[in-house]
Amino acid sequence: MSSPIPEKSPVLRPIPRLIFASRWLQLPLYLGLIAAQCVYVYHFLVELLHLLEAAFGSQTALAALVESIGYVTDAPVTHLNETVIMLVLLALIDVVMISNLLIMVIVGGYETFVSRINLDGHPDQPEWLDHVNASVLKVKLAMSIIGISSIHLLKTFINAANYTDKVLIAQTVIHIAFLLSAMAIAYTDRLMSPPARSAPH
Repeated sequence: MSSPIPEKSPVLRPIPRLIFASRWLQLPLYLGLIAAQCVYVYHFLVELLHLLEAAFGSQTALAALVESIGYVTDAPVTHLNETVIMLVLLALIDVVMISNLLIMVIVGGYETFVSRINLDGHPDQPEWLDHVNASVLKVKLAMSIIGISSIHLLKTFINAANYTDKVLIAQTVIHIAFLLSAMAIAYTDRLMSPPARSAPH
């Protein structure tokens, strides 16, 4: 039995070929995001190291943590307290969530707009990459931004004594704007691609 002959790719004319090949101009952008991801990993490890050192009594590491989270209090901070630990952990979670956002943009954007990665059947293929397209990626990015905004807002309210009422109100309004934008994006996507109706029995 003869093996099936693979279909040949259509031959494009020079101008359409050039336009189609222009998608590779996005490749340096995704490589740049990978470099930014490396910076975030380094920042995470530095903050984690400072937290561990401060837990064992290092005043230098404690001072670096207090400065990085912007924690200001009348009494000097001589040891890790609950507020400092919570603010540091929220900062670490913030880094992780932004890193997840970067991965989503890099992998999903490359798969959607540049070239297929061909991960079908790979044991490490992300679950969300099975059905990724421009609309799904847009909704997922909006939800990720809401999560990051929530972490920032929580950090601000925990450290509210060091912020003015104007800053607190502004961050709350911005977070609500993100929520409304995500709802509008999800609603628009639902209108553009309504769920398929089941066939009558």
